[in-house]
Order: sequence, then C-alpha cells, then structure tokens
Amino acid sequence: MVTAPKPASWTWSEQYVAEDEVLANARARAEEVGVAPIGSGGGAALRFLASVLDARAVVEIGTGTGVSGLWLLRGMRPDGVLTSVDTEAEHQRLAKETFTEAGIASQRARLIPGAALEVLPRLTDGHYDIVFADGDKQEYPDYLTEALRLLRPGGVVVFDNALWHDRVADPAQRDPDTVAIRELGRAVAENESLVPVLLPVGDGLLLAKKVWLPEA
Repeated sequence: MVTAPKPASWTWSEQYVAEDEVLANARARAEEVGVAPIGSGGGAALRFLASVLDARAVVEIGTGTGVSGLWLLRGMRPDGVLTSVDTEAEHQRLAKETFTEAGIASQRARLIPGAALEVLPRLTDGHYDIVFADGDKQEYPDYLTEALRLLRPGGVVVFDNALWHDRVADPAQRDPDTVAIRELGRAVAENESLVPVLLPVGDGLLLAKKVWLPEA
C-alpha cells in the first residue's frame, strides 16, 4: 500500500534540483509584483520534459517574471524558441531581465503581450513540442482545445496548479477556478488522443502527450 509522503519528504523532493541565483532573483521580482511562479520541483520537471523531447518550439501561457520560462529554455535545444504570452507587459519586461541575466539570447524568447485566447489562435498548427499553461484557471479547458491544435503528434501539454491548493480533490469546493480545473482533468482523462499523468509536484502538474490517431 502506498502512503502519502511526509512533509519533510515532499520538501526534499521539491528542493532536489537546486535553483541558482538567477532563478532566485526572478522569484524576488515575482514577489514584488504579486506573481506566484511555478515551484522549483515543477520547474525541474519542465526542464526535464523539454530536454527529453529535445524541444525546439514551446508555447507558454503566463510569462510571469520568467521563472518557468527559464526552466523550459534551459531544457530546450540550443536553437529552441520559447513563445510566451501574458496580459501584463510589465511582467514580460521583468522576464526579459531574467532571461538576459541568464545569458539567454534575445531571439530565443518571443514574448507576446495579450490575452491567451486571442493570441493562441494566431500561432501555427502542429508546430510545438510543448504547451505549458499557467494562466487564468477558468480558461484552462479552452487552453486544452488550443493546445491540441498547436501540438505536433508526440508533443505534450502541461498545466500547473492541477491540484489547486488541495481544492480539486474536495468535491465540496465549487468555486469557478476549482470547477474549471476539475473539468479540465476529466476532459484530459477521457480524451483518447492523449496519454495523461497527474504528478503531485508543487501544486500539481497535469501532463498529457498528444498521440497520433489515424483518420477514420
């Protein structure tokens, strides 16, 4: 029988891959502007995924101050390009500072200001290796629809906050954000074109690989 890890074990796993000064500075900027970036464990998972996929093209929904973006870029191919969307231009300015401090070439990070559901439809179908979503929780089901179009076969969609502060697993919690994330999880699990996994990393990381299905 599997037992839940103790808090010390959870902390140990979250901190297993250490963050450097650049990421610490990015987190400090996030705190200053009231942004909650992905945790270190989730960031390490993103880097690992980008490395395994040898990712060349990644979409990020929710730039923040560049914490998750830097983790992704560090796992991508040296010529890989991150396309990141955020409604807050100031946050993207701070993300640029993070990428510059990390030595990331400017052409590797394409930052697009605007609402995700207005920007994503303009991106190229079947072009991306990863779509990472950490934006408006109530839009998560819509992000999934866009991700299925944007991903190449074998690409992976990733959603942060998939456990949403322990609220998703509690059926008594019916606020709009929790309901949207719960519906997303159901949709991913029931979609035959996806191979899903829900990782209890940070606040929950939901991943799903897009498989190739022959047309009927």
